[in-house]
Amino acid sequence: MLFISEALAQTADAAPAAAGGSAIFNIGFVLLLFVFFYLLMVRPQQKRMKEQQGMLDALSKGDKVITNGGLIGKITKVNDQDVEMEIATGVKVSVLRYSVYKKYDESEFAAKKDAPKKDTTKK
Repeated sequence: MLFISEALAQTADAAPAAAGGSAIFNIGFVLLLFVFFYLLMVRPQQKRMKEQQGMLDALSKGDKVITNGGLIGKITKVNDQDVEMEIATGVKVSVLRYSVYKKYDESEFAAKKDAPKKDTTKK
């Protein structure tokens, strides 16, 4: 005669059901991670790229811009692939359109100029 308690018998029958529920939980967790990754990484990057492309498409003669290399100048001519900009009186350079980082905003840099400077003298 084989003696098996009722509790052990119930546990043996419930084990396959628990394993199936665990697999669904794991798949759901992985899907949740993908959604989280998309919302925090991919979507903001796509938004920035769209804004950058809009800014590049809106470039026009007379705009003051900053290039990726750090040059600041005024646009004098706009072509399909490149722009000509004057970086000093009589000095014009041609740069690729996509190398323009952003439009120059003097107020953005004026606040940094007025910041108190560190005292480097030793006392």
